Formats: sequence, structure tokens, C-alpha cells
Amino acid sequence: MADCAGEIDRVARWLCEAKSVVVLTGAGVSAESGLATFRDPSEHGDALWSKYDPMELATIGAFERDPELVTRWYHWRFTKCAEVEPNPGHHALGELERWLTQRRSPEAFTLVTQNIDGLHQRGGSRRVVELHGTIHTWRCTKTGRERPLADVSFDRFPVASGHGGMMRPCVVWFGEALPEEALALTDAALERCDLFLSVGTSSTVQPAASLVEVARQRGAKTVEINRDATPITDHVDAALPGVSGEILPALVRRTKELAGTPPIADT
Repeated sequence: MADCAGEIDRVARWLCEAKSVVVLTGAGVSAESGLATFRDPSEHGDALWSKYDPMELATIGAFERDPELVTRWYHWRFTKCAEVEPNPGHHALGELERWLTQRRSPEAFTLVTQNIDGLHQRGGSRRVVELHGTIHTWRCTKTGRERPLADVSFDRFPVASGHGGMMRPCVVWFGEALPEEALALTDAALERCDLFLSVGTSSTVQPAASLVEVARQRGAKTVEINRDATPITDHVDAALPGVSGEILPALVRRTKELAGTPPIADT
């Protein structure tokens, strides 16, 4: 952490000056709360599911071939999500949002996430665009009607919708298009942003991986916070190597010190 203190100071100054900030987060942020990423199936920690490749289960083809298996897997996934808590990185982003929107305007901060677990919302974030959908809403495969997770009964698998279809999670499976509304909100946020942060993402999954370049082309400063180097590391204006649960709280703390304002209490 001490090695990047100078970079944290520089990015903190950018945050003080920024009129609109966009933060993109990936699976690395959730992993710090104990959720295994798709690309680390060996870390699932559950003997039943360790033999399955999640990248093969998360497709419409897999659901059509074996809806019981896929539904059981997603049932396990949201159960695991409920067992973990938001980490300091999640809370820091929530605090940054409150600070920026109170200083500027409601449009001063937008969090775009590839994660489907809802941990950002539990960590205090409100302006969240879920690019890949959410595991906390399910929809009927026949009518498209959506229901909150709490209203879906998992007493048998697969789950019948009651309208002649089955219930599936409102997540974007491999090969499916991203939600149009999420894309529109993201584009609007990128249009006005002057500072873009990529946090905890491998920067390999499209189209999310290209957002940093879109932001750069539109004139925004770009920052990466990630444990490991990625394809964008050498192309951003500032790279802060490390885990988001350590870097983000330090960054928010330093930003407030430079701005001369006290921390904002949770609401």
C-alpha cells in the first residue's frame, strides 16, 4: 500500500476535481467477500459443484438441456451470496457516492457493475447499473414477467412459473445481449464522466472491457485498481495495484482529507 501512496494522492486530487465519476467493478470485488469468480472454479469450496465449469452452466443452451441442474446451481449461488457480507471496498464506494453526490449532483457518480450478487447495494451504493443483470430477480421464460427472488419458491427444481414456462434468473448468460436499459444508462454516464475507475475486473469480458477506452476517448482520466495486471494496466492514466478492499478505503479517506470535509455518516 505504501508503494502506491503517491498514486493514491494523485487520484484523490482527481476525485476532488471531478464533476462526474464512473466506476466499473468486476468479480474481483465480490471475491474479496468470499465469492469465487467464474474463472476460479477450483475455489468454489463446495464438493457438489466443484466438478462443474460455471462458464458452461451459465448459458441458455445449458438451461434448455438441463433446467433442473442450472436452477439448482443458481439456487446455490444466491444462497452463497446471502452468506457473505459487503467488504470494505463495497462500503467505500457507497461512501464515495454519497460524498460526491452531496458535493455535486445526483449524476456525479455512477457505479456500473458486472456482478450480479447485490453486494454493492448492501454496501450502500444506490446509483448502480447492473450490466449483467441480477440474481435477485427471476423471470418467466414464456411471458417475461419478473418476480423478486423472495417471491420465487424453490421447493422443486426447475421452478414452474405458473404461466406455462419456467423461472430463470434475470442474469445475462454467455451469448446473450446485455439489457438495453443498462447499456443506455452506461453510455449516458460515460458521456458526462471526466474520471473513470476500473476496479477488480480482468478487463477481458466484452463489452465491459471496452468501457475504459470509451471513457478515455471522451476525455476522461482513467484509473485501474486491481490485484493483478490486466490488458489495460499500461494504458490507463494511473494504476493502483492491490485489493480494492484496501485501496478504495484509503483513496476515499485521502480524497476527503484533501477536500477538507469529514466523512459522511451512513444513511
